[in-house]
Amino acid sequence: MQTNFTPEQLKDPMISDANEILRNCVHCGFCIATCPTYLLLGDELDGPRGRIYLIKEMLEQNRPASVTDVKHIDRCLSCFSCMTTCPSGVNYKNLLDYGRQHISKTFKRTFYNRIFRKTLGVILPHKSIFAFLIKLFCWLKPVLGIIPIPIKKFVDLVPNKKKYQTKVLTPFKDTPDIRKKYRIGLLNNCVQQSLVPSIEDATVRILERHGCEVISTGGCCGALNHQLGQEKETLKSMVENINSWYAVDSVKRLDAIIVNVSGCGTMVKDYGFFLRNNSEFYKKAKRISAITQDITEFLSKIKLKKPVINPGFKVAYQAPCSLSHGQKVIKEPVLLLEKCGFEVFQPRDQHQCCGSAGTYNLLQNEIATSLRDKKVSALAALAPETIASGNIGCITQLNNGMGTKLPCAVVHTVELLDWATGGPFPSSIK
Repeated sequence: MQTNFTPEQLKDPMISDANEILRNCVHCGFCIATCPTYLLLGDELDGPRGRIYLIKEMLEQNRPASVTDVKHIDRCLSCFSCMTTCPSGVNYKNLLDYGRQHISKTFKRTFYNRIFRKTLGVILPHKSIFAFLIKLFCWLKPVLGIIPIPIKKFVDLVPNKKKYQTKVLTPFKDTPDIRKKYRIGLLNNCVQQSLVPSIEDATVRILERHGCEVISTGGCCGALNHQLGQEKETLKSMVENINSWYAVDSVKRLDAIIVNVSGCGTMVKDYGFFLRNNSEFYKKAKRISAITQDITEFLSKIKLKKPVINPGFKVAYQAPCSLSHGQKVIKEPVLLLEKCGFEVFQPRDQHQCCGSAGTYNLLQNEIATSLRDKKVSALAALAPETIASGNIGCITQLNNGMGTKLPCAVVHTVELLDWATGGPFPSSIK
């Protein structure tokens, strides 16, 4: 793609990088064939190619973002299936970030939109606030009819706290390996601990069972604030996490930082890039990114213990976009599940996003719901006994869309792996 940035503009590192990314694009259009919003809405501006033109025009002309720019760039899920498809290797992810930064600096959103985004940026990354609201919203669910629509969207995503009575198919045979082979820093997630704490428990159990010393540390990775264009808060979370991990690493070196939320893992693996111009934190950030691994990525690299049961469950695996496209961790979860005796199936449209995408299902609820229903239909066609995924956003989104189409639970992949290798039966499976 031809660009027309001035020499003065190219002195800005961001513009220089954007220029290089834009020049790699050859307008082929392969990206729109796998873009969920383009396939749903059919508008060129709701596909990667159209958004690239919008960002190019904004940056080249150095003009404030227009309503049209914001509308179509806000509709991007950041699923990055387009990057997997692109034959030219266009770094759409970073270009999109530059576009959103420009919008944040030059466009004034409506009063309601500013308040709502600010509220999300305060609630979601803070565990204590989020945990309190989860309890409150559980009480509000019976009176949804009188709740204002913006709050109702948020409440709808809160899972029901009904405790399913399940027969434990295997006794709890957890036998941690007392010989510590690895020292692990486990990201202390914000949203997941309040929504589904059993995921964290299963992660710790399976790691300890495989000879890991697990140190839970860190906080919000910064991804939620980043998606909302709140760069100051994003940087604050990054720096706090880096300092937290380095406080541990300086005493005894960490072998890995394990993340069991794929959206967070994608973000932490990018810390080195985000802080590349920060002389104080770049080297630390680069090391943190280098040793960060998804839980299934790490378990695939060590020798997984033989399963103590033969579950024979028919599992539909839903690949989170942030794991398959963002981190390129594609085969590992499926191979681990199969190794543990699960019969694994995947829908044909693996590139199709479920519509969760961090805060997307709150900010673009109609599109997110349509995408969710498409994904649920694809999973229902597999007639699974349970569904496995590696991201709390996808798990929550899909569980809220099951209804009568697919009356089975969506669980984290690590919960099934933990059960198969000696842990308890996942309580969320009916």
